[in-house]
Amino acid sequence: MSAPHMLADLWSDVRFRLRALFRRAEVERELDDELRFHLEHEAAKHERYGVPREEAERRARLTFGGFDRVKEDTRDARGVQALENAMRDLRYAVRGLRTHPGFTLAVVTTLALGIGANAAMFGVVDRLMFRPLAYLRDPASVNRVNLEYTRDAEQIEMGAIQYRRYLDLVRESSTIAQSAVFHPAPLAIGIGEEAREMNVSAVSASYFDLFDAHPVLGRFFTSAEDSIPTAAAVVVLSDVFWKTRFGERRDILGQQLQVGSISATIIGVAPPGFVGGDETKPAVAFVPVTTYGNAVFPKHLNDYHWQWLHMLARRKPGISEAAATTDLTHAFARSWDDERASDAGRPSIAAAHPHATISPIQELRGPDAGRNASIVLWICGVAAIVLIIACANVANLLLGRAFGRRREIAVRLALGVTRTRLIAQLLTESLLLALLAGVAGVLIGQIGQSVLRTLFLPEAASVGVLDDPRTILFATLVTLLAGLLTGLAPALQSGRADLTTALKSGVREGGVHRSRTRSALLLAQGALSVFLLVGAGLFVRSLHNIVAIPLGFDVDPILYVSPNLRGVHLTDKDSYLLTSRLAEESRSIAGVEAASQVLTAPMYSEESRSFSVPGIDSASERGQFSLQMGEHDFFRTVGTRIVKGRGFDSTDRRESPKVIVVSTAMANKLWPQQNALGKCIKFADTLPCNTVVGIAEDIKSNDIVGDQSMQYYLSIEQEEPAQASVFVRIHGDAEPQAEMLRKRLQPLMPGTSYVTVMPMRQIVDPTMSSWRMGATMFFLFGILALVLAAIGLYSVIAYNVAQRTHELGLRIALGARARDVLRMVLGEGLRFGLAGIAIGVAIALAAGHWVQPLLYDESARDPFVFVAVAAVLVLAATAASAIPAARAVRVDPSIALRTE
Repeated sequence: MSAPHMLADLWSDVRFRLRALFRRAEVERELDDELRFHLEHEAAKHERYGVPREEAERRARLTFGGFDRVKEDTRDARGVQALENAMRDLRYAVRGLRTHPGFTLAVVTTLALGIGANAAMFGVVDRLMFRPLAYLRDPASVNRVNLEYTRDAEQIEMGAIQYRRYLDLVRESSTIAQSAVFHPAPLAIGIGEEAREMNVSAVSASYFDLFDAHPVLGRFFTSAEDSIPTAAAVVVLSDVFWKTRFGERRDILGQQLQVGSISATIIGVAPPGFVGGDETKPAVAFVPVTTYGNAVFPKHLNDYHWQWLHMLARRKPGISEAAATTDLTHAFARSWDDERASDAGRPSIAAAHPHATISPIQELRGPDAGRNASIVLWICGVAAIVLIIACANVANLLLGRAFGRRREIAVRLALGVTRTRLIAQLLTESLLLALLAGVAGVLIGQIGQSVLRTLFLPEAASVGVLDDPRTILFATLVTLLAGLLTGLAPALQSGRADLTTALKSGVREGGVHRSRTRSALLLAQGALSVFLLVGAGLFVRSLHNIVAIPLGFDVDPILYVSPNLRGVHLTDKDSYLLTSRLAEESRSIAGVEAASQVLTAPMYSEESRSFSVPGIDSASERGQFSLQMGEHDFFRTVGTRIVKGRGFDSTDRRESPKVIVVSTAMANKLWPQQNALGKCIKFADTLPCNTVVGIAEDIKSNDIVGDQSMQYYLSIEQEEPAQASVFVRIHGDAEPQAEMLRKRLQPLMPGTSYVTVMPMRQIVDPTMSSWRMGATMFFLFGILALVLAAIGLYSVIAYNVAQRTHELGLRIALGARARDVLRMVLGEGLRFGLAGIAIGVAIALAAGHWVQPLLYDESARDPFVFVAVAAVLVLAATAASAIPAARAVRVDPSIALRTE
């Protein structure tokens, strides 16, 4: 049969089934007419052979069989019966759920919480780890290129590469079809009061070739505009920036826009959703990478000193990742040789072992993922556990409901309903509940994802659950799975009902097996809740330990003021005087306690100088030493204590003897068992000594954990560096005052230059993000799991009390005291709780090996956490059992004895 005929037959079949479903009466009349026609035709055939009319009709009916049976067979043959049965089951389920609104609400709410949590989490994790960049062509063939080498027996990962290195790799590799580099950078866009720092991406012209994207206005820049020495000052805007800043005006092409220090000509607008190489920090503008390099570090654009670019590469068709890795490693080795030709101090290839690797384009799946990737994966598992607890809870409720309907089910089976039909009907009910929960869960996920985005994707474009087809598909699959998981056990057990027992009473034998199943589900809920709460406790304690780490400087009252000249040319002296004016203006503002010029900011920027110490060989190579400069009020401004000697004062001027303050760790490293005060440090053989006048407490300058750097401080008034910033100490919390301070200082900036004011908290908090993320999510999901487990325990105990009404009434009638009944019911709940605690503690102890690397200064087997969680679970079990226990005490014996 030809394809058109097959499609026509298929469409005819679909139309018939739809008519049979929605115009049932009309189709039934047509079927009756058709059967009567065939019956009369058969009877007429018998009459032609002389058979009397009545006998002819009887023989025709015998030939066809029962009229109703023929109709059923016809419906089955046409596939209509299955649809009718499904619709009948659906209508029956709707009537049943409407009859018990409390039960329906409990099930839908419980499942919705589990589905919503997983939908919200999936939307975030998908964007972080699995979703390809928008418009990226053939994502499976595009990789991020990573380079590493060995130094002093330690593997050094190059987080970024030089532009010169990129050109070497492109030239020397043979397995790469396309390649590109990009560099995300926060730059001030605009002039004067309209200027704001935004994410800008410096990209190579080839970057756009990796994508199937076309500008909605104008064009992208070309390779001629992105090359040395003809780099052009052009910019391509993002669609969002074009709409918000320029109102979608189409006459902006050719206009000038100040981007950092570049006065760029607008040449195009990227399509919607084109965000650059990092979706977590979408770029609002794209400039040529060579243009940006020439504006920032022109001397190092074409050498091997400035590592700043991220490289993407598309493999040629048929080239595996292993083959591309080998090829890029060889290319890196040849580039290493080229670098040694210009820098003889670089180690040989044999010593350095330069090696290239390729990884997925998503940063959290690459070698630089760090602790955050592990935290994200753990939180995904936690969300799945919450869904399992919710499913176990709902399965328990459905088991109880099925047990309460045992007589009804037995009667239906006795009347001829097949067990298969019965199971299908019960599964239809559970799937309907899951569907309602799925709809509610998507709405919960929409709300929950806004919370998750603040933790995981604070700068990404807002995409909610309802706007994301991938998340909707995931939520649909989870909903169907939840419906099957929750309904399967009740359906199968109802299908195995013992008719004789159920029709006689259905209480004793019929409930034993179900009680064991419900008990197992309840124990699973309790155990998993313990595991999540232990995880929450460990991460909260770990976060507390992180927050308690002495940083050596204050955070909340400090604002970091950074002037950005954006191409305005000032002499070194004028540049220093500008920073001095910013500090002086800051001191004049109400609420400012102190201000000081500085050279760097901890956790944000770093400087160092080679120095020598008389009597010590290679002193500056004995560790990692970081340089900071400050005014006479520096240590009071930042809150760093002087533990010995003094800090800088007003007498430390350019013409005064040079002074230096060192950290405690640096003093102990250079002069162990000696008094460091009065010691000499020289920064050049011909310069006089900088005399150590003070010892300051150690600070965390690079990383909040494992920071081994040592700090030394020079008087900025003696050095007068060209590039400096300002620390401003505010009375109280500094963050709300940042914009006010920026507006006060901006008029002091010359020309197109711009001042950035950043709360120190904004700089420090990202270093704690993984622990804060883990603590927040484990805590939220742990509390949710505890609530679900408590509801599950309550439902089981309450149901058992209802089933034992006769027994409890008999006990009370025979003289049982109220406290005995209370103790019996509470004891049942506590036994469940204690058993769940024991199992959960065992699971948590077994998982401690994998959790430990994610914690700081906290044991994954901390007895305090385990005891605290056990106490919480005991309280929850007691509270969940208290209401059913109180109800059991109030049982009226006369009524209870009549219930049987």
